[in-house]
Amino acid sequence: MRKTVVFDLDGTLADTSGDLIAAANAVFEARGEGAKLVPVEDRSTALRGGMAMLSLGYERGGSEGPEDYQALLMHYEANIDRHTFLYPGALECVEGLRSDGYGVAICTNKPEGLAETLMSRLGVRDRFHSLIGADTLTVQKPDPAPYIEAVTRAEGDVARSLIIGDTETDAKTARAVGVPVVLVGFEPDEDVARHDPDHIITHFDQLRGVVRDLIG
Repeated sequence: MRKTVVFDLDGTLADTSGDLIAAANAVFEARGEGAKLVPVEDRSTALRGGMAMLSLGYERGGSEGPEDYQALLMHYEANIDRHTFLYPGALECVEGLRSDGYGVAICTNKPEGLAETLMSRLGVRDRFHSLIGADTLTVQKPDPAPYIEAVTRAEGDVARSLIIGDTETDAKTARAVGVPVVLVGFEPDEDVARHDPDHIITHFDQLRGVVRDLIG
């Protein structure tokens, strides 16, 4: 079994906030409320998921409507790759890790079908040995089971693996499993240090060396 690097998706491998915000705003506009979320300004909320965006929008509009979550998902799926992009160096880093002999996997709290569609649309799904989404199992991160399943499907050794993420959820997942966590701090205002990661990177060209230091 090989050493394995497990990536979160939203906010780690790819900036998906533009398409997520567009989907949420489409829901608000369909209700006649106009756009409620602002690209860039509301990026961190978008990367926490659909319900976080809807809650913020409803709060700003003085209304509520959690039943619109399915409408958000439908709009998002139809427009999933219009504004989304891989972070600089991400693809080169993944390919470098593969050439170094590591297994590479994705463990995300995005629904599996959406994650599969997005990675395929971006043309990089075949670079990853496995992909586990929010609904692949009956639990999701920070429960350790999805992470363990991602490593197992990548034919990896959990004891010789680590997670790359961007949120407290990823840090908690690593602690639940007992593996190192590397958090990305691509934006100047991101305070990922408060989650006490084993390492922080600000560009993907730093990651291969950090992986070698942490798991060999």
